[in-house]
Amino acid sequence: MNSKIAIIGAGNLGKAIAKGLVKSGKYLPENITLTRRTLSELSPYKNNGFSITDNNLSAVKANEMIVVSVGPQDAERVLDSFKANLNPDKHILISTITGVSIQKIQSVVGLQLPIVRIMPNTAVAICESMTCIAATDEHSKSLTVVKKLFDQLGQTLIVKESLIAPATALCGSGLAFFLRAVRAASQGGTEIGFHAEEAILLAAQTARGAASLTINSNMHPESEIDKVTTPKGITISGLNEMEHQGFSSAMIRAIVKSSNKINDIAKE
Repeated sequence: MNSKIAIIGAGNLGKAIAKGLVKSGKYLPENITLTRRTLSELSPYKNNGFSITDNNLSAVKANEMIVVSVGPQDAERVLDSFKANLNPDKHILISTITGVSIQKIQSVVGLQLPIVRIMPNTAVAICESMTCIAATDEHSKSLTVVKKLFDQLGQTLIVKESLIAPATALCGSGLAFFLRAVRAASQGGTEIGFHAEEAILLAAQTARGAASLTINSNMHPESEIDKVTTPKGITISGLNEMEHQGFSSAMIRAIVKSSNKINDIAKE
């Protein structure tokens, strides 16, 4: 039997996790509790069978796996709201909080309990997330449990905690960067004659194919690029224009900038 799960602070990411758990077929909505201060925003989830509450303390008491999905500015207040009901023999605390370390969480809750940091993205809702996971050595068993959970929701990678911030930039914010690339490609498609809806489909499916080729072939992306690039051809002309306009540099800078921003948040 799967552990019951509470998602504390069910915003966009928390709700996406809940959707993915149900879509995976491994969890029923009634085994997932969502909490939020504004319950009206969770009404559709209540109608679909999820438990909802604005009481974090009761949610923690009734569940075993506690996913904390709030902004860093709310972290201490939210952790304080339910720490009285945490039980090291019962709970695994799973944090998506940006820039807040395991050590910091431990100091706030005041207990030696299993804490695992994760960074999924909102594609978790359709079981297509890239989720990085980290924990301290003494909680390796809990790390395995959390990895098994998120293996159902896409790809996972166990990393050092120091890499959670870079993972947030590459996998979390990165989802938006790739979506922006899809949007740009679709706009190009519209300019050359496709209707907007057609251009989005063409761009998105092409991006999906490119990603699948990279994953399934286990080859460097340039290997696949070489297969569609011929001397004096169409593709090399387009690629050279992209680089002339700074495409690769912009993507690299965006990821580094986002990672640096996370480090700034952690210092606040």
